[in-house]
This record gives sequence, structure tokens and C-alpha cells, in this order.
Amino acid sequence: MKLTVDRLHVTLDRNPILRDVSLQARKGDIVGLVGPNGSGKSTLLRTVYRSLRPADGVVRVGEDDVWALSPRTAARRTAAVLQDGGGNTTGLTVTEIVALGRAPHHGLLGRDGAEDHRAVADAVDRCGVRALADRDYASLSGGERQRVLLARALAQSPQLLVLDELTNHLDIRARFELLDLIRTTGITTLAVLHDLDLAARLCDHLVVLHEGTVVAAGPVLDVLIPRILGDVFGVRARTERHADGVIRITYAADALADALSDGETAADGPSEHRDGRPPVGR
Repeated sequence: MKLTVDRLHVTLDRNPILRDVSLQARKGDIVGLVGPNGSGKSTLLRTVYRSLRPADGVVRVGEDDVWALSPRTAARRTAAVLQDGGGNTTGLTVTEIVALGRAPHHGLLGRDGAEDHRAVADAVDRCGVRALADRDYASLSGGERQRVLLARALAQSPQLLVLDELTNHLDIRARFELLDLIRTTGITTLAVLHDLDLAARLCDHLVVLHEGTVVAAGPVLDVLIPRILGDVFGVRARTERHADGVIRITYAADALADALSDGETAADGPSEHRDGRPPVGR
């Protein structure tokens, strides 16, 4: 299902956090939100999954304003996986955590039915946590917990996934496993990612936020250009698609943009180190 954010404004404690933010994610697309710390990425996510009401503008999932929907209807459409998003999990097994994703589909006194059991079993299998099904969630590693939380979101049968730093604190193998898993869901996804290399690998499109506004949006190679990498992220780098099809970012040996020589600009890119050595990747 399509996501549309149109001219969104968010104010917290009378301070503007987001200003005139617009973006779209087509059905099945993975759109990454990237930008420096404090640029408004998590705040934008909160408006999408109905945790924070904007001062102005609209968020639509499909054709409906999410704030015009009931909380239960909105929760059926959008599932969020947040940093440290396990909540109160004391004494709950992995299966019980995943089954919590079915809550929006129940009435006040509803009980799990055959459809719920199928959804939970399918999510457990898709996320590769079947061997952990009877384990106490609190006993799991960080990577295992993130898989379980993603399984809970998939059990919700959403049409939109919202992910906030899902790969945070994971080792590199766990990160790639999780990214591959997200890619196979086929669900429209809006994801905050700090690691630009992982964002380039995972996402169909990127939206760059800086100081609460969108400064670039579009396909990865059109967005992560030397000027944006220099002006927004403060690094000298270039982005290109390699022969294996993977998009990679190559950082200059003197990668800090404020280390540029006189007369050089971030848009020039890291073609060569000043002493003649080729640039090195991070």
C-alpha cells in the first residue's frame, strides 16, 4: 500500500522539528530516511505510526489520513519496529511476543483463532526464529530480539512497515541477515538508517532530512552525490554501482569535508588523495 506524507509540520515545545516535509513510498518500495542526528527522522516516523500528531500536513496510508482512522484500524495497516521496542516482556516466550502482533485484529474479548495461529507460525518461520519459539524473550541476544520484533510486526499482517534503526547494535552478519529478510517481505517500508552503506544496499529510494527539512529524495545514486554527502553529512565521498550490482560508497582518505584544500568543494568528490594515493573505502 502506498504511503504519502504531504507538507508535514511538527512542533515540540513550541520548537519546529519538521517543516514542510513531503515524501512518497510506492507499494512494495523500501524507502530509507537518512540524515545527521537531530534531523527529525524518528519524529517523522512517529507521525506515520500515529504516536505524534503533526501541527499541519497529512500522512496517508493508501487513500486514508492515518489520523482519521481509529487506532485499531490504523494498527492493522501499519506495524512499527522501534529501537528497544520490546516493551514489557517479563516472562514472555518468543511465540507469545510474536502473537502480540495479532492484537489489532481482535475485539475487546477476542481470542486467537486459526487465522491468528497461521499468521504467527508464518511470521516465526519467515524470520527464522522457530528454534527460539519457547525461549524467554529476555534471554535472547540483540540480533535475535530484532528478528522476533520483526516477526511480531509481520504477524500483524500490515500493509506498511515502519522501522527505526532496526540494525542498531547488531554485528555485521546479523545486519545483513536482517536486511535480506526485510527485502523479502514485499511490504511497503519506511526505514530510518544511520549507516549509509546499508541504506544504499537495502533501499529503493532515499529521503535525506537535514534540520527538519527534506534536502534530497529519489533513487540512491541520485541522492547520495558528493555535494549532499559533503554538505549534509560532512564527508568527502562518492557513490557508484559496482559490477556485482551493489551500490557502494567510497570515502576519501581525508574523508572529513572540512579538511578540503583551499578552493576545493564537496561537489568535487574524492577522486584522489592530495598525496596521490587513491581514496579508501570505509
